[in-house]
Parts: sequence; structure tokens; C-alpha cells
Amino acid sequence: MNHADDKNTKSNILLEVQNLKQYFPVSSGLFSKKYVKAVDDVSFHIERGETLGLVGESGCGKTTTGRTVLRLYEPTGGRIIYDGVDITRVDMKPYRRRMQIVFQDPYASLNPRMTVGDIIGEPIDINKLANSKKERTDMILEMLDRVGLNSEHANRYPHEFSGGQRQRIGIARALAVNPEFIVCDEPISALDVSIQAQIINMFEELQEKMGLTYLFIAHDLSVVKHISNRIGVMYLGKLVEIADSHEIVFHNLHPYTRSLISAVPIPDPEVSRNRQRIVLEGDIPSPLNPPSGCRFRTRCQYADERCKEEEPVLTEVSKGHFVACHHIDKI
Repeated sequence: MNHADDKNTKSNILLEVQNLKQYFPVSSGLFSKKYVKAVDDVSFHIERGETLGLVGESGCGKTTTGRTVLRLYEPTGGRIIYDGVDITRVDMKPYRRRMQIVFQDPYASLNPRMTVGDIIGEPIDINKLANSKKERTDMILEMLDRVGLNSEHANRYPHEFSGGQRQRIGIARALAVNPEFIVCDEPISALDVSIQAQIINMFEELQEKMGLTYLFIAHDLSVVKHISNRIGVMYLGKLVEIADSHEIVFHNLHPYTRSLISAVPIPDPEVSRNRQRIVLEGDIPSPLNPPSGCRFRTRCQYADERCKEEEPVLTEVSKGHFVACHHIDKI
């Protein structure tokens, strides 16, 4: 899945991940070491200005993928190519400004001892972006304004805000350095449902105004399909399907994607009553001891001997639509 050879797309691709691996050591005895293969041989690319959604159940490795791409975790293997440069082993300081993250939990990711102004001001100070105190204040107020908060909020502390407002502060902090690429790590899953749509709309507006590129991680497909141009589906550290949002929703091919899509609520009761909900058997296997061959086989109705012995490769079945499954013809 190496798209870098294509000269026309190269300049348009902002981030390319090739065979990314992230293994965490877990000691299982005095001398033996086992590894949790949180991300195992994942490849994808994101074009400038687009949003790639990454979905899957809890524990499938999507958050680890996002954090490894930013090198908050050092990758065990594979390459991360950002704007044409391999950043897998370089000093990340110059890239920290260009690549930011919005964390899942707005309660844990903001320092309770700092005012909101200082939280947003900190990345401005670290990167020496303001030439004077006044310029710094102006930048902080502009960021607050961008995320729908006002100037008097700057002197307050995080505990004085609701979850939705705290997430806005986290977003303002990420935007303060004027980045190009943001990993949105389940940025709305800790928020009240009534607030989620506001935050999603704000992400879309900011993308339009600032030309941002997103890796949007979530376990809720209904949210991801709304904001993403393309969607990747992960299961137990592997990418099992990746395609256009429309393709994933209406022409999905992997049995796991099928079950995820069937769980998305449809607002039309007539359609809802008539459609088949695909309920998966069993639980997700332990990432410490994943099944041989295809990792999804223990929960898949199509699984056979081949699935047990041979790992399916992510293969392009139609333009831009990649699936890792031995039984696409049956599905």
C-alpha cells in the first residue's frame, strides 16, 4: 500500500504510515517477555485538508496508533513519513508545532493549577511565538474566540468549566501553535451527547478556516461518518478495511465492518425495524495472545481453515477501497 511512488499524489499526502508496529513488553515470568501487539503492521495515508476516521472497539489499538504517529510512543517498527520526510527517528521538536493532539478526557488533560490563559499560553511560550506580552494576550484571546469562549474565561481555572467547555480549551491549546495536523483522540466520547454535535461542527469549521488535516479516532461510527472523508476500521491491532466514508457505510466488505455498521442507529423507524442487526459472537481475544491467521476469525461466521493458517493481507478491491479478508466473494 505504498502510495509514495505516485508523483501526482505525493505532494498532496501530508502523512503516510508504513507498516507501523507498536509492541508493549509485558513480563510473564522471570526470563520470558511477552508483548502486547497494540498496533501490528498498519499502513495508511492522509491527504492535506482531509479527515481520516479511525474506528474500532476499545482496545483495538486506534489511540495507540494516533499517539505513535506523533511519536508520543516510540514505534517498535515501520515508518512515519510527514510531509515527505521520514520522521520515525528524527528529533521531534520542529514537528511538535505542526502536529498536535486533542485528548479524550478534558478533565485529565488540563492542569488544574493553571488558568485557562496560561494553559493556552504555554505552547505559545515554549515555541516563542509571541514577541511581546500584548501579542501573547492577543493570541490567547483569539484562540478562545475561535473555539467559542470569551475573554473573561482566560483568568478562570479548568474546574470552573463544564466538560464541553474544557474540551474547547483543549482544542484552543492545540490550535495555539497554528498546526497543520491534529490527532483527535476520541475528543467527544467523554462529553454529553447534546454537546457532541457542537464540538464536531466546531472541528469542521476550524478545518475549513485553518486548512487543518485530522486523524479522527472514535469508537462511534455515526460520529466518524459525519466528519470523515475516509474511514479505517481497526480490529485487534490490524487495519481490516479502509475506504471512502460513503463506501464504508454503504458498500462495506469486511464482516467486522458489517457488524459495526449494523449497530449504527438509523433515525427512520421503518428502515430500522426491517434491517438485520449483526451481533458478534464471543469477546475480543486478548491482544497478548491473538488468534493465528486472521485475528477476527474467532468471531466470524465465514471463518475456515485458511483463516486459521493464513493472515489476510490488506488488498485493494476497488479504487481506494482496501480490505483484509479471504472471503470477500462470499460476503
